[in-house]
Amino acid sequence: MANELFAVVHEDADLLIVNKPAGLVCHPTKSGPFSSLIGRVRVYLGEQGKPHLVNRLDRETSGLVVVAKNPETAGELGKLVESRGEKKEYLAIVHGHAANEHQLIDAPLGKDEQSRVAIKDCVRPDGATAQTEVWLQQKFTRVEGDFSLLRIAPRTGRKHQIRIHLAHIGHPIVGDKLYGGDEDLYLALVEDRLTEEQRRRLILPHHALHADVGALWRLAFADGAVFQPEHRFVFIIDIPIFRDADLLVADPAGHVAGRFEGRERRRV
Repeated sequence: MANELFAVVHEDADLLIVNKPAGLVCHPTKSGPFSSLIGRVRVYLGEQGKPHLVNRLDRETSGLVVVAKNPETAGELGKLVESRGEKKEYLAIVHGHAANEHQLIDAPLGKDEQSRVAIKDCVRPDGATAQTEVWLQQKFTRVEGDFSLLRIAPRTGRKHQIRIHLAHIGHPIVGDKLYGGDEDLYLALVEDRLTEEQRRRLILPHHALHADVGALWRLAFADGAVFQPEHRFVFIIDIPIFRDADLLVADPAGHVAGRFEGRERRRV
């Protein structure tokens, strides 16, 4: 059942951690239970389940989502996150070779009044404070051009913040239809007129942004504050954007080259 609904990364009596694929919304829709992540979770847990999504991702963002299986667990995690601050980390593949090993992007965000897209924001002096911290993980080149793998930690939580900030410094996310430099790609998608040439320009069907909630997991479990685990759990996370697009060279065992925060990145 799980293979048909989502990839399960971890499960115990209180928690379910799943790898949300790009293209799936988190919130319920009118198209049936299989059209949203929470709907699939309810199918997976059955009628007795009362799941609560601890974190949420945009439709096109892939990555790990923590699900509390009961109200008690949801309440405890909610209090923990509120008291210590939620720490989110992301991985992104961007166009171009990033010049800086580490960078803090400090650029206020607000509505893009020049755009034809109502939901689009932009960097503007009178916008809300927004900060994004970025670390360069790897540079690589393919026939499509130069690319960089970045680790990202948003310090604020503005709408589309990561995507806007990376485009602002000249490194838009691969596959980003709205902030990749030509917003007509987004309009073509919603109007169902995206051409094969436009798809080739995008390289990926979804933007290459992947959420890693390892920081949230460590926050909850490192000191045994909530569920008192037998040992500190170490995330081994999946990165489907790499596997689907073959943007990074993997060894024969399927391990992504390099290490990140002392944790080997490999397929689960």
